[in-house]
Formats: sequence, structure tokens, C-alpha cells
Amino acid sequence: MNPMTPRPLRELTETRRRVMTTQELREHGVSTAAAARRCRPGGDWQMPLPGVFLLHPGPPTPEEMLHAVLSYTGGKPGEAMVSGLAGLALHGFTAVPPLAALNRVDVLVPRTRRLRSCGCARIVRTHRLPRAVTREGFPVAPAPRALADAVVRLADPLAVRRLMSEAVRGGHTEPHAVVSEFTRARLMARPQVAGAIETLMSEGRAIAEGRLMELVRLGGLPDPCWNVELWLPGGPSLGAVDAYWPDHAVAVRIEARVPRQPTGPGNDTSTDAFSEDRLRQASMERLGIALVHLTPRKLREAVEQQITAVRDALLQAATRDPAGYVVVLPR
Repeated sequence: MNPMTPRPLRELTETRRRVMTTQELREHGVSTAAAARRCRPGGDWQMPLPGVFLLHPGPPTPEEMLHAVLSYTGGKPGEAMVSGLAGLALHGFTAVPPLAALNRVDVLVPRTRRLRSCGCARIVRTHRLPRAVTREGFPVAPAPRALADAVVRLADPLAVRRLMSEAVRGGHTEPHAVVSEFTRARLMARPQVAGAIETLMSEGRAIAEGRLMELVRLGGLPDPCWNVELWLPGGPSLGAVDAYWPDHAVAVRIEARVPRQPTGPGNDTSTDAFSEDRLRQASMERLGIALVHLTPRKLREAVEQQITAVRDALLQAATRDPAGYVVVLPR
């Protein structure tokens, strides 16, 4: 066969997906008119989306539906990705319907693309296209963005709470990433979201604290005082810490604060909280207390590095001047 001769469809392997675009069919010697004839009532093909053909008469499989939606968008690789409930299903969320039960698929594309929602494809345009991750062979929006695109269409507070809880419990993302994405999407003020944020952060902190305890165990580190607040004798609080070694004057704090929006002109609560934390940290340092900052993400993805950071701080205690006296109370 001449290299320029179209390859007949019958020569395609059985593993080839049965979804093809108009252009792909032309490359196999099938004209647009011939494809349209096969999609007439009683025909053996169908056209679920403009320019996209399903090469059999039965309902599409979930994989074929995803291929059809992504083929419909066209564009370059990385310019379209599955999001919303379908994206969460591909991420492995159990609190969403299976792909086979979804009749529409959210597909994220740049705002400059001139595409319309049609059939099983719901077009979601964005100014800020994230880097796709691959799940089951498909490009998928990162979990926080897929979650935001799903929640924007959900009115049931219980459904929203379940999804947000699974995002953290299932290890798909961290609470601060969800809050940041929801803030950008202007979802934080929605009642069904606002009611779930506190639970989300509490669960995320509990998971991070559990990882910190496991870090201490794996690293063979001495047991600290857990979840305590440090006070000056008879004076103000120096702040709460997640772990404190009194004999070494070393404290560990998990940084997992919820980003806050200003409540009004000249009343930026997030800035005030940040400044207060900086003042408390400076007070600890003046007293000779070494404060180690850890994040939930680092506790999940870089355990050995965090063990080293805490161990180094404990070992350096012998080289520092004795720390000032502080009162340690349960938080």
C-alpha cells in the first residue's frame, strides 16, 4: 500500500477506539457525506457531537463518551481537560455518580476558544487553564478545580460537604488548595460551601496532625507535648503549637490557615492575623525557642525531609543559649 493511500477502516485493530472525527475519517478514506449517510435512522453509526462519530449503533461506553467530548473540543494537547463530576470520578471520588451515570461531561477550555456546549459536552471556559493531570489515560483538571466546577452546579449542602470531605480524606488535595480555588471561583459566600469550610479545615488539620505524630514515630524522635499553647509567665500567650519539646525548646507548627477575604475597606483580617503570628514568632525566637514550620502538603509528600528538619532543630538545641522560661498548657 502506498504510504499516501488512506488506510481502510476495516484494518483498524480491535483496540482502536470507536470514536473518530471528520478529519480522522477522511484520513481513512471516508468522506463527510458517506459518514453522514451511515448516521441516518437505522444506520450503523451515530454522531453524538458535531464532527464526532461513534462507529457503532449502541450507546457509548463511558470511555467513548470522554473521547467524544475531548475530540469535539479539538485544539492542541493540554487545551482541553475533563472537569466537574466526570473529572472527580476519574480522580477516584466515590461520592460522585459513576461515569456511566453521567449524561454530560464538563470540559475545561481556554476562554478564547469559540465552542458551545452541545449534547453530552458542557464547555467551561477559563482565563486560567491549569496543568492537566492524567487519570485513566485522560487529561483531567486538578482535583481542586474539578471540585469547584462540580460544586458550582450543586445546591445540596450535604452533597457539597461529602465531596469536600472526600477531597481531603481521600488524599486528593489539601484544604488550603480547595479554599484558594473556591475563592478564585467566588464560591466561598455560597451557603452550601460556607457551611462545609470549617469541617473541611478541621478534617485537614486532624489528618496533618496524625501525619506529624507518624513522623515523630518513624524518625525515632523523642515524644513531645502535643497540641499545647505557650505562655509567658503571668503574661500574654505566645501562640499555639502542634508539638513542643520543652527540654530542647523546639516547637512545630502546622501552617494550615484558611485564607480570609477582607471584610471591608481598611479591615483586612487576614493581614491582621498574619501580623499577629509574626509578632508571636518573633517573641518565641527572642526567648530562644526554635519554631519549625511544616505544611500539610510537605507532611504528605516529603516525610523524610520533614523528619530531617525536626531532628536538626532538636540536635541544635545543645549549641543554643538556654531558652527563657515559658508555661506550657493544653490547647
